[in-house]
Amino acid sequence: MENVQNHYSLIIQWSDLDNCFVVSLTEWGDFCHIHGDTYKEAFQQGKELLDFLIETTLEEGNILPIPQSFQQSLVTT
Repeated sequence: MENVQNHYSLIIQWSDLDNCFVVSLTEWGDFCHIHGDTYKEAFQQGKELLDFLIETTLEEGNILPIPQSFQQSLVTT
């Protein structure tokens, strides 16, 4: 089975308000964010959070959200 984790979105953007990089995990809800002082740190934080979300969702017996594809995100914007 292909690793679905590799299909989730991590959107990394600079935040002037927070003075750091903010990572949004869009498939996990509008308020699922984490941050880092550098782009690299933000990516690592985002990946760790994604790993945690997948693990806990599966442990609790819940269904993982459907990963968005590039084409889907173009249609919804």
